Amino acid sequence: MKDFKEFLLRGNLVDVAVGIVIGVAFAALVTALVSDLITPLIAAIGGNPDFSGLSFTIHKSHFLYGAFINALISFLVIAAVIVFLVVKPVNALLARRKTEPPLDEQTRQCPQCLSELPVPARRCAFCTSEIGAATA
Repeated sequence: MKDFKEFLLRGNLVDVAVGIVIGVAFAALVTALVSDLITPLIAAIGGNPDFSGLSFTIHKSHFLYGAFINALISFLVIAAVIVFLVVKPVNALLARRKTEPPLDEQTRQCPQCLSELPVPARRCAFCTSEIGAATA
């Protein structure tokens, strides 16, 4: 029983469980946003919010391309919502809170072929020209 308790209370397992729960809640929130706000907006502009009735038949095979269009629109809207309402604001917030100094350059350009080389290199690996020691 002690091993089971240690397994359940291990930090990584708890972090993953919290991440999954938050992910499911966020997915429900984004789905509600798309279905309740964005799809009616598309319907107001385009006139038809549901393409599931679109289909065609070839040799008694029924192709429901409208369902694919619905799924594609949902995917694109959800991706746009995630990028513009989550990723961009979080990146902007992290950029504002960044306190570490900028990293030193790890590479430099070869003056002959303009390829990227490590700073301590004395000869270009691409064009084999001597480039000398790096200057500070």
